[in-house]
Amino acid sequence: MKRRDSFRWSGWSIFGRRCLVVLLTVLAVQNSAATTGGRYLAPAAVAAALCGAALLVRRLPWYASAVPATVATGLWGWPLLPLLLVALFDLTVHRRARLAMGCAAAALGANLLIPPAISLWTPQRYGSTLFVLLALVGGLWVGNRRRLLKALGDQVEHLRVERELREEAARAAERSRIAAEMHDVLAHRLSLIALHTGVLTTRSEPLPAPVAERLALLRTASTDALADLRDVLGALRDPGAVPVAAAPGPVLRDVDELVEQARAAGQRADVEVDGRPEEAPAAHRLAVHRLVQEALTNARKHAGGAPVRIHLGYGPPATTVEVTNTPGSPAAAVASGFGLVGLRERVSALGGHLHAGPNGAGSWRLAARIPHPAPLEENGNAP
Repeated sequence: MKRRDSFRWSGWSIFGRRCLVVLLTVLAVQNSAATTGGRYLAPAAVAAALCGAALLVRRLPWYASAVPATVATGLWGWPLLPLLLVALFDLTVHRRARLAMGCAAAALGANLLIPPAISLWTPQRYGSTLFVLLALVGGLWVGNRRRLLKALGDQVEHLRVERELREEAARAAERSRIAAEMHDVLAHRLSLIALHTGVLTTRSEPLPAPVAERLALLRTASTDALADLRDVLGALRDPGAVPVAAAPGPVLRDVDELVEQARAAGQRADVEVDGRPEEAPAAHRLAVHRLVQEALTNARKHAGGAPVRIHLGYGPPATTVEVTNTPGSPAAAVASGFGLVGLRERVSALGGHLHAGPNGAGSWRLAARIPHPAPLEENGNAP
């Protein structure tokens, strides 16, 4: 939208300049004809028309408009001065101030040799010089302002792109973290399945053939699933991430551990829990852990000393998290991170939504709701 508005303003400025050049050209032709006895085909009037046409055409070399206006003003004096002022203005806008001053000096010097009736030095000796100086100064100001606005626009665009790249990096890091956490959880459960099926197949008592066949199939499927899970994790993790074999083991840590660590650091935090964590899927519990961790960290950064209230709900139909804190004193040199961007990516991947923002009276609220997956019976997938 901003780019479209800038194009619109640029179009209006071009249209306005063209209207001004046409008006000044008509005025120059009229004045030139008046000084030659009303003849519109006199050299001065024709020169005025040609100079105006050169100023109207865009993307011409600078000398195609500046040199004719300078020569015409030097030969026929004040009737063509308005067109010379436009040419000088254009030169200074495009950082050609020395050329503009040279053209102005040439025109003023040539007017010392022409008849006084059309000379720039009469009837007011320094009036034309003042107009020339105003054109030069105005062109320098407009050119510097345009370059400053362009530099500011480029800087804003650079900051916008940089922010988008940082947000995308935060999302990618969160996806990699989700992949690693789910690997820890699923690998643990698949390993238990493979272990127990292996134990059953090695029992001394013979098993019925169909049962033994199903157990062998189950063990093969679980080991293949483990291998596939490691392959997928290898594709999702960052190149510099810790290998799976060296990663720390399971992951379903309790939120109470985070709260105790926060209290040990001097932070006041109260927790209220509805339901049992086991009622929520493992991915939901991982998300709850990350949400509470990020909320406590942000409270320490931006509201030091403020009490934090945490409300967790694990029971169906959804896992809910709500963390609020009152105003406090921000820490010194607080850096703006992108933790919430990654958390929003995590919650969205689970089909939920996250809200984080002011909650009135300077307080802050982080709330997330993640719906539980529908039971298999409801989806028609029951065995």
